[in-house]
Amino acid sequence: MAVESAGLDWLGMEIESAQLKLAITVAAVGILVAVLLTYRRLQSKISDWTRPLYGDVISTAILIITCAITLSVVLGLWEYTATVVDAISENGLDGDIVPSAIASFVLVIGTVIVMRFVKRIVDEVLGSASAVTDHQREITHRVAQVIVWAISCIVILAVWIDDLTGLLAGAGFLGIVIGMAARQTLGTVLAGFVLMFSRPFEIGDWVEIEDKQGIVTDISIVNTRVRSFDGEYIMIPNDVVSSEMVTNRSRRGRLRIEIDIGVDYDADIEYATERLEAVLADLERSLDAPSPQVVSKEFGDSAIVLGARFWITNPSARRYWRARTAAVQAIKRDLEAESIDIPYPQRELSGRDDVAVRVGDSDGAEPTVDPPDSEGDHANVDADGTERMTDDTNATDDSSPQTDDGSDDDHRPITYAEDE
Repeated sequence: MAVESAGLDWLGMEIESAQLKLAITVAAVGILVAVLLTYRRLQSKISDWTRPLYGDVISTAILIITCAITLSVVLGLWEYTATVVDAISENGLDGDIVPSAIASFVLVIGTVIVMRFVKRIVDEVLGSASAVTDHQREITHRVAQVIVWAISCIVILAVWIDDLTGLLAGAGFLGIVIGMAARQTLGTVLAGFVLMFSRPFEIGDWVEIEDKQGIVTDISIVNTRVRSFDGEYIMIPNDVVSSEMVTNRSRRGRLRIEIDIGVDYDADIEYATERLEAVLADLERSLDAPSPQVVSKEFGDSAIVLGARFWITNPSARRYWRARTAAVQAIKRDLEAESIDIPYPQRELSGRDDVAVRVGDSDGAEPTVDPPDSEGDHANVDADGTERMTDDTNATDDSSPQTDDGSDDDHRPITYAEDE
């Protein structure tokens, strides 16, 4: 069957030399490759000359036109254009298929251009907002990209399929099934989007989540990655992060450190407070505003408890512990120099006025106890000074270990006798 010439097949008829045809083919393909390699640079230059949207449209049009011309020249040079047209006709592709394919191709190219335009809008609008982070800007671009491509896919399907009702109904049912099967994962993803925009913390912040402390290294739509101070990388699901209490120690750019100091009851509390404030003010990492503060917190068992408070800037775990260590050392040196005692925990034992306290001899001999009241009863006093009555037959604790001479092996006995 004879094939009529079509398109640029006349080029093959005009050029009979195979070497020349090969040279032209290589040149056409080389031009196409050069356009592909310089596409980004060409787009950038056109955007500088005109608007960015015009740069996207013109550069994409140049790329498409170059591809079409190269394909036409190569097919026509080797006289294959008519063959391709006849093949399309014989396979029934010359009806609605070719227009639908062309329309789909145009829609895909248009979607790419629209996506570039959307990305530029997101960068220009959100880039100038200081409250929006780079990560949030990227997430916004990805969400817009998914929405645009979803709409484009629906339009392309509408080009090929007349009725999309059944397809959309099936897709909706499939979405319900997937949602029920992966509700935990979807909940995590939704919590990730909430964290992206609620911004309880950012990358680089020092946070405490579910009793885990560390530096935030990454925030994805699935989990939050934290590097602990022990060098461990902790991955916390976003649904756990959204349901737990989150403490951000870096949010305001400063952190207050409080150290409790016990001062002797006999010390001058006002003078001790002045000395502590002076020590805190002289610390290298202590901020002048807010100024250091010392408050009287409570009456302790052995001392008056003072709270020494000061602030540091750019808080991190290393700066926190260095500042706290320096403060403790400086406070101890100053109080020792001023003869202000930090007392040890003390406990005072006392008895009734009519009861004499006598400690047993060092040789282990247990002194006798005279009953203060009626016969058969002994007055015993506990460690806290409370008097209790015990029966004469139970005066000795058989459960405690005894030495050969009858003394308690664990402690020296404390006995009580009535004053004569």
